[in-house]
This record gives sequence, C-alpha cells and structure tokens, in this order.
Amino acid sequence: MKEKEEQRLLKLKEDEEKLYSDKVKLIAGIDEAGRGPLAGPVVVGIAILPQNSMIEGVNDSKKVSEKKREKLYELITNEAIAWNVGIADQNEIDDINILNATKLALTRAIEGLEIKPDLILVDALTKIDTKGIPYKSIVKGDAKEYSIAAASIIAKVTRDRMMRQYDEIYPQYGFKEHKGYGTAKHIAALKENGPCMIHRKSFIKNFI
Repeated sequence: MKEKEEQRLLKLKEDEEKLYSDKVKLIAGIDEAGRGPLAGPVVVGIAILPQNSMIEGVNDSKKVSEKKREKLYELITNEAIAWNVGIADQNEIDDINILNATKLALTRAIEGLEIKPDLILVDALTKIDTKGIPYKSIVKGDAKEYSIAAASIIAKVTRDRMMRQYDEIYPQYGFKEHKGYGTAKHIAALKENGPCMIHRKSFIKNFI
C-alpha cells in the first residue's frame, strides 16, 4: 500500500479509533443506498470490521467507481467480523415515506447480524431503532468514518446488483445504467411506458 493511501485510511479511522475501549470492542458502521431514486428499494448496509482493518480503497461509495466497488465489496465482506443488509421495497417507501422506510431497513440490517456490536456509527440518521445498541449519528459519516464508508459500499453494491436484475425484467427503463435515479433517459422511458411494479408511486407523480 502506498504511503499516501495509508495516511488517508489512518485519517478516515482517526475518530473511530478513539471510540474503542474496554466496553467498546466491536464497532459497526451503517449507511444506506437508494433514498433518491424513482424506482427500486432502499438498502442499508452494516459492517463490523476488525479494529486493525485497513482495506485499500475503502471510501464513501459515491467516490468509488462501480467496478472498484464490486472488488471492495468482496474484500469488505470477507474481512468483516459480521455484516448484513436490510431492505425496504418501493411499496413500503410509498406506505411510510422514504425516511421511515430507511429506518425500517436499518433495523432489519441490525436484526440480521450474527454478532452484535457494542456501538453503531450511522450516517446522519437519528431517532432510529438499533435494538438497544448505543449509536452515534455522524453527518456525512460515509466520508468521515471508515466503518460507515465500508457499509456504504455494501449497501450500494447490493442495490446496484438488484437494479441490474430488475433491468432484465423491465429492460425498457434502463435500470442497469441509472439504477432507478431520475435521469433524463429514465424520465423519458417512464413517460413513454408508464410505471412498472418497482416504481415508487409517491416519487413519480410529477412525471406521469
């Protein structure tokens, strides 16, 4: 690993390192993918990595290419002490709104963990059900905390894979390219074909 990358990772882990103690030995990062799209689920990733973890390239998923995210996903999930994803689909998003659906997916991610952390670091969300586990909410946490950045990659890769699968079922919308986000091409396809089963009705009112 080049020195510049090592220094970047040490900086990314700086705040997190201060949280380890006799009572806090396992720290989980949590982040979501898919709050903004017009179609598909919202996915929350959670990862507990070893304290000495230094995976080259880990960063906020938005700063990493799709190809590199796929490689990092494998490295992160292989090294993680425990990891999981929680999903809320388009119907739940329509029923309870995107914020509450994100919180629901977060709780599902925590519930499915085989090993429970002592502390959770979450990107910006507050008033969440962490099943009694203490948590710390950090604004722009995916760019500031190593564990949250790792979780952001798990969430993003999981969701992107789902959207590529949906593209095979609904090829007319181009989901594999835009992953359900409101690009000009997606909106044009939505106007031409109408919505499909995975469109969020509460998000597309202005386009149909």
